[in-house]
Amino acid sequence: MPSSAQAESADGSVRIGYASSGPAAPGMREQVAALRAAGCAQVFQEEASARVKGRPGRDKALRLAASVAVPGGRPVLVTVYELRRLARTSAELMTLAAVLEADGIGLKVLSGPLAGTWEPRGAGSLLFDVLAAAAGLDRSHRRDKSMEGQQAAAAEGRQSGRPRVFDEEMTAAALAMRDQGMSVPEIAASLVIPEGKNAGQHPSLASVYRVLAGADAGARQGADTAAARPAAR
Repeated sequence: MPSSAQAESADGSVRIGYASSGPAAPGMREQVAALRAAGCAQVFQEEASARVKGRPGRDKALRLAASVAVPGGRPVLVTVYELRRLARTSAELMTLAAVLEADGIGLKVLSGPLAGTWEPRGAGSLLFDVLAAAAGLDRSHRRDKSMEGQQAAAAEGRQSGRPRVFDEEMTAAALAMRDQGMSVPEIAASLVIPEGKNAGQHPSLASVYRVLAGADAGARQGADTAAARPAAR
């Protein structure tokens, strides 16, 4: 018998609901009712003001989904009433889509222009594919802006940049945890920022995803460079 958190819906999927509301977007009761009717045995709720960056309720829903998702097992769907309840900006949505895809978790949207079931792989993965491509464009744009800023600062004899959340030790720890099979939410909950204004806090899911993606990109670039190097005679 599955637990209450893992109760199956009519199509055999495990649906974990998330509902959010705020001064500009009320309607918590209607969301919860719709999510329950859609087969969500557990619904995470929180008041999410547009001025507040953190979303602990959403992070809990993602952690539960990651803990339930098993390769070859029942599909796990994070379920929301409408897409804006999950993410407030396109950048935030791209980051969340990458987290869901990495953990093999699908997304179900009950209403709105993108209503439907979106899967991280195979049929129904179009939304994830589009967001991944958009994220690549966004990263390239940020990288180009950063390089131009660094070049301009160097030309004027100034130092640029902001303190990094991840140092080499934290990056190595994050990679080791991933190699052990831990999900991105689990990695974020296990790490603590050692210094700076956020010292003592856990890094955000977006920060963990960025550092893992950056490490993977660096490894691929190193492998490509090695493969292109002529063999020694």
